[in-house]
Amino acid sequence: MNEQIAKIGIINVSDRASAGIYEDTPGKAIAATLDEYLVSPWEKVYAVIPDEQHLIEKTLVRMTDEQSCSLVITSGGTGPALRDVTPEATEKVCTKMMPGFGELMRNESLKYVPTAILSRQTAGIRGSALIINLPGKPKAIRQCMDAVFPAIPYCLDLIGAAYLECNEDVIRPFRPKSS
Repeated sequence: MNEQIAKIGIINVSDRASAGIYEDTPGKAIAATLDEYLVSPWEKVYAVIPDEQHLIEKTLVRMTDEQSCSLVITSGGTGPALRDVTPEATEKVCTKMMPGFGELMRNESLKYVPTAILSRQTAGIRGSALIINLPGKPKAIRQCMDAVFPAIPYCLDLIGAAYLECNEDVIRPFRPKSS
Protein backbone atom coordinates (compact mmCIF):
# COMPACT_ATOMS: atom_id res chain seq x y z
CA MET A 1 0.00 0.00 0.00
CA ASN A 2 1.36 3.40 -1.02
CA GLU A 3 1.06 5.96 1.83
CA GLN A 4 1.86 9.02 -0.26
CA ILE A 5 -0.55 11.92 -0.64
CA ALA A 6 -2.39 11.37 -3.90
CA LYS A 7 -2.24 14.23 -6.35
CA ILE A 8 -5.44 14.49 -8.36
CA GLY A 9 -5.74 16.81 -11.32
CA ILE A 10 -9.04 18.50 -12.07
CA ILE A 11 -9.44 20.25 -15.41
CA ASN A 12 -12.55 22.16 -16.41
CA VAL A 13 -12.46 22.49 -20.20
CA SER A 14 -14.69 25.46 -20.96
CA ASP A 15 -14.27 28.52 -23.15
CA ARG A 16 -16.69 30.55 -21.02
CA ALA A 17 -15.41 29.50 -17.58
CA SER A 18 -11.79 30.07 -18.65
CA ALA A 19 -12.75 33.57 -19.84
CA GLY A 20 -14.50 34.34 -16.54
CA ILE A 21 -17.94 34.57 -18.19
CA TYR A 22 -19.37 32.09 -15.72
CA GLU A 23 -18.31 30.31 -12.56
CA ASP A 24 -16.39 27.04 -12.66
CA THR A 25 -19.11 24.86 -11.16
CA PRO A 26 -18.01 21.59 -12.87
CA GLY A 27 -14.50 21.66 -11.40
CA LYS A 28 -15.89 22.50 -7.97
CA ALA A 29 -18.38 19.61 -8.28
CA ILE A 30 -15.55 17.17 -9.00
CA ALA A 31 -13.53 18.41 -6.00
CA ALA A 32 -16.56 18.24 -3.69
CA THR A 33 -17.33 14.69 -4.83
CA LEU A 34 -13.72 13.60 -4.23
CA ASP A 35 -13.87 15.16 -0.75
CA GLU A 36 -16.91 12.97 -0.03
CA TYR A 37 -15.40 9.82 -1.55
CA LEU A 38 -11.88 9.88 -0.14
CA VAL A 39 -10.60 9.40 3.40
CA SER A 40 -6.97 9.14 2.33
CA PRO A 41 -5.15 12.44 1.95
CA TRP A 42 -5.16 14.03 -1.48
CA GLU A 43 -3.91 17.21 -3.06
CA LYS A 44 -5.83 19.02 -5.78
CA VAL A 45 -4.01 20.23 -8.90
CA TYR A 46 -6.44 22.51 -10.72
CA ALA A 47 -6.91 24.16 -14.10
CA VAL A 48 -9.66 25.89 -16.05
CA ILE A 49 -8.79 26.07 -19.73
CA PRO A 50 -10.52 26.79 -23.05
CA ASP A 51 -11.63 24.13 -25.53
CA GLU A 52 -8.32 24.07 -27.42
CA GLN A 53 -6.87 20.63 -28.11
CA HIS A 54 -3.23 21.69 -27.81
CA LEU A 55 -3.92 23.35 -24.42
CA ILE A 56 -5.80 20.29 -23.16
CA GLU A 57 -2.94 18.00 -24.24
CA LYS A 58 -0.35 20.30 -22.67
CA THR A 59 -2.28 20.47 -19.38
CA LEU A 60 -2.78 16.69 -19.26
CA VAL A 61 0.94 16.10 -19.86
CA ARG A 62 1.96 18.72 -17.28
CA MET A 63 -0.34 17.25 -14.61
CA THR A 64 0.73 13.65 -15.21
CA ASP A 65 4.42 14.00 -16.07
CA GLU A 66 5.54 17.13 -14.21
CA GLN A 67 3.09 17.45 -11.31
CA SER A 68 2.85 13.66 -10.67
CA CYS A 69 -0.94 13.38 -10.61
CA SER A 70 -2.09 9.78 -10.27
CA LEU A 71 -5.59 10.65 -11.46
CA VAL A 72 -6.70 13.47 -13.75
CA ILE A 73 -10.41 14.16 -14.16
CA THR A 74 -11.61 16.49 -16.87
CA SER A 75 -15.06 18.01 -17.28
CA GLY A 76 -16.50 19.34 -20.50
CA GLY A 77 -15.65 19.12 -24.16
CA THR A 78 -17.06 15.61 -24.63
CA GLY A 79 -20.04 16.37 -26.87
CA PRO A 80 -20.36 16.44 -30.67
CA ALA A 81 -19.88 20.22 -31.09
CA LEU A 82 -16.99 21.41 -33.24
CA ARG A 83 -15.01 22.74 -30.24
CA ASP A 84 -15.56 19.59 -28.12
CA VAL A 85 -12.10 18.02 -28.37
CA THR A 86 -11.33 16.68 -24.89
CA PRO A 87 -11.51 12.99 -25.95
CA GLU A 88 -9.17 13.64 -28.89
CA ALA A 89 -6.65 15.32 -26.58
CA THR A 90 -6.91 12.46 -24.09
CA GLU A 91 -6.41 9.83 -26.80
CA LYS A 92 -3.40 11.73 -28.15
CA VAL A 93 -1.53 11.73 -24.81
CA CYS A 94 -2.47 8.25 -23.54
CA THR A 95 -0.64 5.00 -24.22
CA LYS A 96 -3.63 2.79 -23.34
CA MET A 97 -7.29 3.63 -23.73
CA MET A 98 -9.84 2.38 -21.21
CA PRO A 99 -13.13 2.45 -23.17
CA GLY A 100 -15.12 0.71 -20.43
CA PHE A 101 -15.21 3.95 -18.43
CA GLY A 102 -16.95 5.84 -21.24
CA GLU A 103 -19.29 2.95 -21.95
CA LEU A 104 -20.40 2.81 -18.31
CA MET A 105 -20.79 6.60 -18.04
CA ARG A 106 -22.97 6.75 -21.17
CA ASN A 107 -25.04 3.80 -19.93
CA GLU A 108 -25.58 5.51 -16.57
CA SER A 109 -26.44 8.86 -18.19
CA LEU A 110 -29.00 7.20 -20.47
CA LYS A 111 -31.08 6.51 -17.34
CA TYR A 112 -31.59 10.28 -17.08
CA VAL A 113 -31.38 11.80 -20.59
CA PRO A 114 -31.76 10.30 -24.08
CA THR A 115 -29.04 12.64 -25.39
CA ALA A 116 -26.38 10.72 -23.43
CA ILE A 117 -25.62 8.88 -26.67
CA LEU A 118 -24.11 12.15 -27.92
CA SER A 119 -21.48 12.10 -25.18
CA ARG A 120 -17.97 10.88 -25.97
CA GLN A 121 -16.48 10.40 -22.51
CA THR A 122 -13.44 8.20 -22.41
CA ALA A 123 -10.49 7.32 -20.20
CA GLY A 124 -6.88 6.33 -20.69
CA ILE A 125 -3.56 5.62 -19.06
CA ARG A 126 -0.49 7.82 -19.35
CA GLY A 127 2.47 6.42 -17.44
CA SER A 128 1.21 5.76 -13.93
CA ALA A 129 -1.80 8.06 -14.24
CA LEU A 130 -5.43 7.49 -15.14
CA ILE A 131 -7.16 10.24 -17.12
CA ILE A 132 -10.97 10.30 -17.16
CA ASN A 133 -13.20 12.60 -19.22
CA LEU A 134 -16.51 13.56 -17.58
CA PRO A 135 -19.40 15.62 -18.95
CA GLY A 136 -19.59 19.30 -18.03
CA LYS A 137 -22.81 19.49 -16.00
CA PRO A 138 -22.43 19.05 -12.20
CA LYS A 139 -25.43 16.69 -11.89
CA ALA A 140 -24.10 14.48 -14.71
CA ILE A 141 -20.60 14.62 -13.20
CA ARG A 142 -21.87 13.10 -9.96
CA GLN A 143 -23.94 10.46 -11.76
CA CYS A 144 -20.94 9.41 -13.84
CA MET A 145 -18.48 9.49 -10.95
CA ASP A 146 -20.81 7.37 -8.80
CA ALA A 147 -20.89 4.81 -11.63
CA VAL A 148 -17.16 4.55 -12.42
CA PHE A 149 -15.38 5.45 -9.20
CA PRO A 150 -15.64 1.97 -7.62
CA ALA A 151 -13.12 0.78 -10.27
CA ILE A 152 -10.72 3.72 -10.02
CA PRO A 153 -8.76 2.83 -6.84
CA TYR A 154 -7.99 -0.68 -8.13
CA CYS A 155 -7.03 0.68 -11.55
CA LEU A 156 -4.59 3.04 -9.82
CA ASP A 157 -3.21 0.08 -7.83
CA LEU A 158 -2.61 -1.84 -11.06
CA ILE A 159 -0.67 1.00 -12.73
CA GLY A 160 1.47 1.78 -9.68
CA ALA A 161 -0.22 5.07 -8.81
CA ALA A 162 -1.17 6.50 -5.41
CA TYR A 163 -3.34 4.41 -3.12
CA LEU A 164 -6.85 5.79 -2.61
CA GLU A 165 -8.84 4.85 0.47
CA CYS A 166 -12.55 5.59 0.24
CA ASN A 167 -15.30 6.44 2.68
CA GLU A 168 -17.24 3.22 2.21
CA ASP A 169 -20.40 4.82 3.58
CA VAL A 170 -20.36 6.99 0.45
CA ILE A 171 -18.67 4.87 -2.26
CA ARG A 172 -17.45 1.28 -2.15
CA PRO A 173 -14.32 0.63 -4.21
CA PHE A 174 -13.80 -2.82 -5.64
CA ARG A 175 -10.47 -4.47 -4.91
CA PRO A 176 -10.15 -8.24 -5.31
CA LYS A 177 -9.40 -10.12 -2.15
CA SER A 178 -5.80 -11.30 -1.91
CA SER A 179 -5.32 -15.04 -2.33
